[in-house]
Amino acid sequence: MTNVNIAVMCPVLDRDELALLVSDAVEIVAQQGDGLAAGLTSVFRHFTASGRQHVIAFNSDTPHLAPSVLDSAFEMLATHDVVIGPTHDGGYYLVGAKAPHASLFEGDGMGTRSALDRLRTRTKELELSIALTEPFYDIDVATDLLLLAKELQLAPAKAPRTAAWFGEWQRAVVQLDHRVEAL
Repeated sequence: MTNVNIAVMCPVLDRDELALLVSDAVEIVAQQGDGLAAGLTSVFRHFTASGRQHVIAFNSDTPHLAPSVLDSAFEMLATHDVVIGPTHDGGYYLVGAKAPHASLFEGDGMGTRSALDRLRTRTKELELSIALTEPFYDIDVATDLLLLAKELQLAPAKAPRTAAWFGEWQRAVVQLDHRVEAL
């Protein structure tokens, strides 16, 4: 990827706290409106207005997403209006576009098992061409978290900070178990 800018889009109230947690190389942008649909609409409006021609938004519950997936998504945007990364549970972990398409995220269904179908329907209604990345999983429920923990035990380099957190968490659980046994 060439000339890629990394930014975090977040609710207005979270902006200052997030700015303290990330490096100066990461732009923190307050979204306009509330909720996931408003956040995604804000992402594309903000970044295409500032001259970026290819914008990809991906969720924070895929810390293990390989950079090659993002590379592939950017390549797909060269020949499609929208790129979507479907999740195994009927949602999506990534969406990219070349323009803001104000109504792309309208309606309900965000964060549900029908989110992908609803997004695909809206792209058809707007007569936008779409491409799909490889299906992937995001972390929504406890079983997803356990799957990620197992994956990172085998390949911690996929998400080093998350793998380190899992190690700390596992040690804390073992210590707690020892304390409970001592009672």
